[in-house]
Amino acid sequence: MYDLIIIGAGPAGLSMAAEARSAGIAADRLLVLEKGEAHSWSIRKFYPEKKLVEANYKGKPAICNGVMCIPDLSKDETLSYLDQAIADHQLDVRYSESVYGIERREDDGFDVRTGDSTYPCRVCVIAIGILGRPNKPDYKIPPAARSKVHFDVTSTVLEDQDVLVVGGGDSASEYAQYLVQCGNRVTLSYRRDSFDRMTQLNRESLRALEQREQVTILRGSNIESLSESDGRVTAHMAEPDIADVTFDHAVYALGGSTPQNFLHEVGIEFEGKLPEVTAGYETNVKGLYLIGDLTPASGSIILAFNTSREAMKDICSSHLGCQIDPR
Repeated sequence: MYDLIIIGAGPAGLSMAAEARSAGIAADRLLVLEKGEAHSWSIRKFYPEKKLVEANYKGKPAICNGVMCIPDLSKDETLSYLDQAIADHQLDVRYSESVYGIERREDDGFDVRTGDSTYPCRVCVIAIGILGRPNKPDYKIPPAARSKVHFDVTSTVLEDQDVLVVGGGDSASEYAQYLVQCGNRVTLSYRRDSFDRMTQLNRESLRALEQREQVTILRGSNIESLSESDGRVTAHMAEPDIADVTFDHAVYALGGSTPQNFLHEVGIEFEGKLPEVTAGYETNVKGLYLIGDLTPASGSIILAFNTSREAMKDICSSHLGCQIDPR
């Protein structure tokens, strides 16, 4: 019987485990389960190599409240920091372990079921990210075009290609910047006329690329459908005054979605699109917590770290009787 099982080995899950160790939970009473082959899978998959992992969130300072904290770091530096946290806190992280169910035990704990095992625990924390389940467009992607459509810029090497980027947030700007650096000809399609969802840095970077004619921006453009012909794909626009775009590859940056089906199956109640949680991030299921991207406090790595801190305070006081260091 584990005291605590954490589902997800991203920044939120690893900081949750670090908080637990700092609060006195023994290493052999703590388990982290990760479906990917390595920790922080979303950072590895969706972040371009030169992306800066910013400590603040959309220009607002993010103040660290807990055990873990980072300044602005590169992607590799962030992964190295998290590597060190695993080593320093002696965390037991089991990779390639997809969780298929969380069931209540008669003793009020939980059985966490994976493809290979069932792990019993007193408290369970879900720390899965939303980028692992990227949003898809409303229109269908033709089967012949699927190999040309991507939802990250790391899975397929793109060089000297005509690439369409779809989206208007920070990821869309960063994908465009990265693809230009790799020698691609980039067009960006966004349904709105202004990029209000981006940080100032990403807006300025995208504007500079447009001024240098390295990126063509189609503001106020809505893709209606895709078609494939002779190995290339065409995006057909709903607006009659915007020409269709033919490209070699498309990269969608439409954000991610909460894995609602999984959360509903384990009994978690929702208020609108967000799961209901207390100030300490406990759900309506006693002993089951949500942190990181699944909470209203999501947005940056430091905010994810801070949700871990608040959840650990609640877990200690309500369930495990541990002591968390005041800060």
